[in-house]
Amino acid sequence: MIRFANVSKYYPRSGTALRGASFKLAKGEFAFLVGPSGAGKSTILKLSYFDEFPTEGEVCVGAYSSRSIRRRDVAKLRRRLGIVFQDFRLLEDRTAEQNVAFALHVTGANAATIPPKVSRALAQVGLASKASAMPLELSGGEQQRVAIARALVNDPFLLIADEPTGNLDERATRGVFQLLREINASGTAVLMATHNLELVRRSEYRTIELNEGEIVFDSADSPPRAIAQGA
Repeated sequence: MIRFANVSKYYPRSGTALRGASFKLAKGEFAFLVGPSGAGKSTILKLSYFDEFPTEGEVCVGAYSSRSIRRRDVAKLRRRLGIVFQDFRLLEDRTAEQNVAFALHVTGANAATIPPKVSRALAQVGLASKASAMPLELSGGEQQRVAIARALVNDPFLLIADEPTGNLDERATRGVFQLLREINASGTAVLMATHNLELVRRSEYRTIELNEGEIVFDSADSPPRAIAQGA
């Protein structure tokens, strides 16, 4: 599913973002990425959908390797991934259903298949009744649900979520996290970066902790322990 093999990432201006990271995410697995700001969480996510490439080491996602993937294959892979961001990234001049449909239009989906797929995705996130609403007519939690529906509409094998509850209140956070749990239970792997340690502690999902660009803890191969404050 995902394999990082001794991966490092350096930026000319900011220096080392990731150093010697190695881990695997199995099919259907849910894993949290935690750590302080600048620890390397977003870098791992960007490497996972080939928005960035490693300076050293190898990243494999599905059948693709960072060492050999071609540009056209990056686009092909992303059609099989769902990506969710903290700031929703919805098109404000389009309705909820149009935002979800946009993900299908850009991949060249058959026009006849788009309406039923959009309806199914919005129903999956509990927003069938808000299909015609504009983003600014929705709450923050509802906007994030539209973003998740957009990420799900192509039936991804992996959902990558970068602080998906970061801009939400506690109630909306619980709702979005429950939705991610349900998505995972249906067979989709989830890799989620978060600062919400209470959310992490209340769940039993795998936790990968980073600090200063290094993986310092992975519950998959370590006994349970308290996650560091401020992570």
